[in-house]
Amino acid sequence: MIMNEKIKAKEIELTGLNGEDLGIMPTSEALAMAKKLKVDLVCTSLMSSPPPCRLIGAADAKREQQQAKASERPMKVKEIRLTPHIEDHDYETKLRQAEKLLESGDAVLLVVRIKGKEGALAKELLERLIKDLSHVGSKTTGIQLSGKQAAVQLNKLN
Repeated sequence: MIMNEKIKAKEIELTGLNGEDLGIMPTSEALAMAKKLKVDLVCTSLMSSPPPCRLIGAADAKREQQQAKASERPMKVKEIRLTPHIEDHDYETKLRQAEKLLESGDAVLLVVRIKGKEGALAKELLERLIKDLSHVGSKTTGIQLSGKQAAVQLNKLN
C-alpha cells in the first residue's frame, strides 16, 4: 500500500473520505487536500493510469494495512491438547487460548487424550468447546475418535 509522498504519479484519480468521486487531479493538489483534512492519501492500485487513490483517516489506514498483512500470511494449524477430566478454570483458559488463535487467523486443532472408556466424555468436551467457540470459528472436520484421542479442527469464520 503506497501512501502520501511515496505516490510518484503526476496525476491521480481521487476518491473522497465518504466514497465520493473527486475526479482526476495533480498529486500535489491531492496531497495538499489530505494535509488540510489531516488524513492520508492512499493509492489503491498501480495497474491503471492515472492510479486510483483515496483519502483515508489515519486509524483506518493503519487498520487496512494490518488486515492486508494478516491476509498475506499463511494459515497455520495450532494444536491445543486437553484431557476429558478438565477443571473449569483450565477449560476457560484453553477456550480463551483457542479464541485468540482463531481471531488471529490460525486454525485450531482441539485434541483430547483418551484413556480407557473416556471416549464419550471426550466427545462431550469437544462438542462443548465447538459450541463455545461458534462465534469465532466453525468446525472443518467432524469429531474424529481414534484409539487414544478425539480431535476436531476449527477454522476462523469468514
